[in-house]
Amino acid sequence: MPTAVRAFLDAPHAAALATLATIRPDGTPHVTPVRFTFDAAAGLARVTTRAGTRKARNVAAGGPMARGALCQADGFRWVTLEGRAAVSDDDTRVADAVRRYTDRYRMAPPAPPDLVVIEISVERVLSLNL
Repeated sequence: MPTAVRAFLDAPHAAALATLATIRPDGTPHVTPVRFTFDAAAGLARVTTRAGTRKARNVAAGGPMARGALCQADGFRWVTLEGRAAVSDDDTRVADAVRRYTDRYRMAPPAPPDLVVIEISVERVLSLNL
């Protein structure tokens, strides 16, 4: 991954939102604003959310074939991360996602009792103007 892309993904972007695209069970796309983190060593992008959200249910319904795409934009600079997606309520995975979110955004994410993490195993990286 190019250094400029890594730097863009590591930056706080505190006020910025990304978009997460998942596929509904009927095959139509669902796109929603999110905050996320990227772990280059593991090749994972993570989004914390409630278990009952449409995005979490889409990923769960997709099983091992579930896909996700995240797009972080800043003006005319952007990065899209695509790959297989999974949702987990494992305490260790959720805690790791919360820690990474807190580090990136300098604040903890919301902490509802049904907090889960969507993990995208990044297979493709697209970018412009980085």
